[in-house]
Amino acid sequence: MANMSMKKNDMPLLAPEIRTKSFEEVALGYSEELARLEAERCLNCKNPPCVTGCPIGIEIPNFIDKIKVGKIDEAYKIISKSSSLPAVCGRVCPQETQCEAKCVRGIKGEAVAIGRLERYVADLHNALDEKKKIQITKNGKKVAVIGSGPSGLTAAGDLQKKGYQVTIFEALHVAGGVLVYGIPEFRLPKAIVEKEIENLKRIGVDIQTNVVIGKTLTIDELFEMGYNAVFIGSGAGLPRFMGIDGENLKQVYSANEFLTRNNLMKAYLPNSSTPILKSKTVAVVGGGNVAMDSARTALRLGAEHVYIVYRRSIEELPARKEEIEHAIEEGVEFKLLTNPVRILGYKNKDDKRDPKNGSVIGIECIKMELGEVDTSGRRSPVPIANSEFVIPVDAVIMAIGTSPNPLISSTTEGLEVNRRGGIIVESETGLTSREGVYAGGDAVTGAATVILAMGAGKTAAKAIDKYLS
Repeated sequence: MANMSMKKNDMPLLAPEIRTKSFEEVALGYSEELARLEAERCLNCKNPPCVTGCPIGIEIPNFIDKIKVGKIDEAYKIISKSSSLPAVCGRVCPQETQCEAKCVRGIKGEAVAIGRLERYVADLHNALDEKKKIQITKNGKKVAVIGSGPSGLTAAGDLQKKGYQVTIFEALHVAGGVLVYGIPEFRLPKAIVEKEIENLKRIGVDIQTNVVIGKTLTIDELFEMGYNAVFIGSGAGLPRFMGIDGENLKQVYSANEFLTRNNLMKAYLPNSSTPILKSKTVAVVGGGNVAMDSARTALRLGAEHVYIVYRRSIEELPARKEEIEHAIEEGVEFKLLTNPVRILGYKNKDDKRDPKNGSVIGIECIKMELGEVDTSGRRSPVPIANSEFVIPVDAVIMAIGTSPNPLISSTTEGLEVNRRGGIIVESETGLTSREGVYAGGDAVTGAATVILAMGAGKTAAKAIDKYLS
């Protein structure tokens, strides 16, 4: 019998006073009882709209139906037909704007907690997995995948299952891309990412780290080595700045650098040799998930005051609702309708303010108001004359987006890119302007979500298979 509760079952969480003092995962996951109660809220629609909202087409009602009767292994098999990273997606995918946004239960109440159920299934499967090596019949063809982020891992998994010998070339010393360097431990434990990558290795995917395509090897050399096709999933690791005075001061970070030092290089550990400034008052410029991750990380590193500086109102914040809620619970302060105009600094404590050298002492901002709707569909922020003010801070983190690194496009003849450096592809296939070369994820779109990158990886894998067969 269906559970007709109008409200989804709450996710158990660490208390704010505990989680701000550690990097432990905040969301604790459903118990068996909570998972069954939530699964029973699913009506198992004959024509399920939730599936149309999933970028990778998971058979959502089918896997939830298995949870109802305790068949977790079967539920996992249904999910894994579409997803190579279910434990990751269950944690970081914005289900509220995708599959859950289409859920029938959401019309008069709250949608079924699809993401939480996916996480439950994946975690239980991984905890009980016997690590059996899976045998796949090879077809004799090789595919190179550049980058081990969500799009690369997805493309690699799908192609390996079809019989191709797939090699992933990763520039960093650890596989996982943005999953390991960009998303904090308290939101996505690295052991979860390692387990998902281990699952790919078990089906035969080869991962070569410390290989920078464009430096160590070129795409042309990959073809010379016998690879029949190439997928570019190199992400968008080039940080953007505002171009205001003071951005070269010592305590100004890009969110990319700040999070990489903490997440990948473990700067937060007491015995870490990775330097990171332990600031007391921090301004984070931006309003997306990366801004929330940066602000919450700064708190855990010991900052007493952390401000989100965002030029629109709270209704326009692009971060996930739950990430905003967690940030507020943890004490992050929001300076909304506020835009930076320069960062203030000094050379040493006895010097006057110097906007170009030395250390941060504040961020000068101007108040904003919302005007007409712009091309993004949101009301455009407009400065209010003579409303400048200073927020005293000793560090600034710029979290206003990233762009694709031009290294690959600049070393690959005939690879066309757009004005922002994104690789131009056919939307239906991921094919670039070079025959046999496909691309997807942030390398094409610029910074986006994990699940959209995975969807692009699946699209390209299907097209590559069609091309080579």
